[in-house]
Amino acid sequence: ILGTTPEAIDLAEDRGEFARVLHHAGLRQPKNGTASTFEEASLIANDIGYPVLVRPSYVLGGRGMEIVYDEDSLRRYLENATEVSSNRPALIDKFLEDAIEIDVDALFDGKEVYVGGVMEHIEEAGIHSGDSACVLPPVTLGPEVVQRVREATADIARGVGVNGLINIQFALASNILYVIEANPRASRTVPFVSKATGVQLAKAAALMGTGRTIAQLRAEGVLPSKYDGADLPVNTPVAVKEAVLPFARFRTAEGSVVDSLLGPEMRSTGEVMGIDKYFDTAFAKAQAAVGGPLPTSGRLFVSVANKDKRSAVIYVKMFSNLGFEIVSTGGTADVLRRNGIESTVVSKITDAPEGEDSVADWITDGKIDLIFNTPSGGQKARSDGYQIRAAATSIGVPIMTTVSELGAALQAITAQRQYSWSVNSLQVHEKNLREAVLAEDSRG
Repeated sequence: ILGTTPEAIDLAEDRGEFARVLHHAGLRQPKNGTASTFEEASLIANDIGYPVLVRPSYVLGGRGMEIVYDEDSLRRYLENATEVSSNRPALIDKFLEDAIEIDVDALFDGKEVYVGGVMEHIEEAGIHSGDSACVLPPVTLGPEVVQRVREATADIARGVGVNGLINIQFALASNILYVIEANPRASRTVPFVSKATGVQLAKAAALMGTGRTIAQLRAEGVLPSKYDGADLPVNTPVAVKEAVLPFARFRTAEGSVVDSLLGPEMRSTGEVMGIDKYFDTAFAKAQAAVGGPLPTSGRLFVSVANKDKRSAVIYVKMFSNLGFEIVSTGGTADVLRRNGIESTVVSKITDAPEGEDSVADWITDGKIDLIFNTPSGGQKARSDGYQIRAAATSIGVPIMTTVSELGAALQAITAQRQYSWSVNSLQVHEKNLREAVLAEDSRG
């Protein structure tokens, strides 16, 4: 094996050993534990406090990972988890709600770290990194946070003993930086980072496996002589990665569309990328590439879980101010009305009177142009949410399932209404990056 040794890989994958690496570096993890039985898992989850993130050991793509909110769900998970055994225990972590997730791809040669890119996820922590949209450079993280991420990346790479690429996922909650996991290898984000920054990270890692250092690669022009992905020039274009999620192509055994609700288990089958001088237009380009342009007018359907109502109101009001007609179900409509937002009330699917169209009918009839639906608890609410998302997926209506995603869509739609854009080839983009000069765009 070239580069990072099997021993170093195991050090990052073994929960106990990796915890010691982080402790030595003074870094924090969400509270966690490992369990092979329900009794062990129950003790750990009650000590940590629900909700918890549960997953098998040594899996890729978040396979088998689930957010668990109570003991009954934990029991069901372990009864169905065929990958869990005494040799491969379940990993149980405190789930950090409303946290910002941060992805880092970096190179380490034993002495020096080169940060390939610091990516800020658009969806909150809890959505698998392969399914979450992300942006590089980060658009809301201050220099102090990025510097903390850089230092933590170097400490982890040194502690694990990496020689080559490493991917690390962090979560920022209440200004505390938590380490979620480290993958001592190339990650699926390496091609995105390489195209966004114009640096061939895989080539650099391969050369490091044969003995080159980061200093030598800088001197040879493989890596930039001055900047890296944590210290990019201020005029660097913004790149947005969006996941391709072709749910309409997949059906359940009963013939229904697979639920489009995202979670900790990866479900995407590809990625697209939008690049622009500003985040709003870059996000709009990414959405156009993945499923067609976002609507700039029409009807927005809103159905929001109680926990999201406070943070969602301002965005819904801004959509209303843009001229969108707001459509909602009863409980959400009441909250919107109290905040001065008028909406057309439509029946929930499970409560629709006979002969009256439900929201699913409105969607399939083409009366809804954009959907904002965050999941709620309770069997009826889950059933309604699934059917709303299935109806949207079946005819290709854009759907947002997190508040942060709705906020990004609002920015993108506003930009689409105000500006046009032109397209450059990737080669021209890379040339502009090398020269640290942006291509002319619609905003000058």
